Amino acid sequence: MADQEIEEAVSRALEDAPPRKFRESVDLAINLRDLDLNEPSNRVDESIVLPAGTGQETRIAVFAEGETAIRAEDVADEVLSGDDLEDLGDDDDQAKDLADETDFFIAEQAMMQDVARNLGTVLGPRGKMPDPLAPDDDVVEVVSRMKNSVQLRSGDRRTFHALVGAEDMSAADIADNIDVILRRLHADLEKGPQNIDSVFVKTTMGPAVEVA
Repeated sequence: MADQEIEEAVSRALEDAPPRKFRESVDLAINLRDLDLNEPSNRVDESIVLPAGTGQETRIAVFAEGETAIRAEDVADEVLSGDDLEDLGDDDDQAKDLADETDFFIAEQAMMQDVARNLGTVLGPRGKMPDPLAPDDDVVEVVSRMKNSVQLRSGDRRTFHALVGAEDMSAADIADNIDVILRRLHADLEKGPQNIDSVFVKTTMGPAVEVA
């Protein structure tokens, strides 16, 4: 259960957002302090499963062969074989389009080296190298979990953003998502909460409301 103050901030952000003709996302803006972000080890870069889901369509592509590929067809947005991977390696524009349209990639462990060789220069800089799928991993379970995941990535910037929901989700659900993100940051940052300067929540076009 999220902190009451977080839920109140989310409620204000949702209430203050002017009506739009499209379904807005709800985002978190996180401002860091007292960290040398030129040092890669200090940067935030991880995926987090949101307890209430993202409220958005998350596109997942899987590199797999055989039985794993067949099972992935039911849950992934795109399943790519070794031959597909070779083709992408020869077509830079198509590879970039796939990378830009896809939120997360998964690859069977046996294909990871081929992915790195063919797509490393495209996926690497975008922070989208695949998560490896071990032989005993259930691809359906992994994809389903990723559908509810968001990527936290600060890069070398003090301020970064994270998707925490959609405007038609309840304030309580969005607050639970924010709570999970903040707890993870508090655990992972060198000085915990002291490395967070401020946190704001807002809809796509709405005003920002301070959370912490």
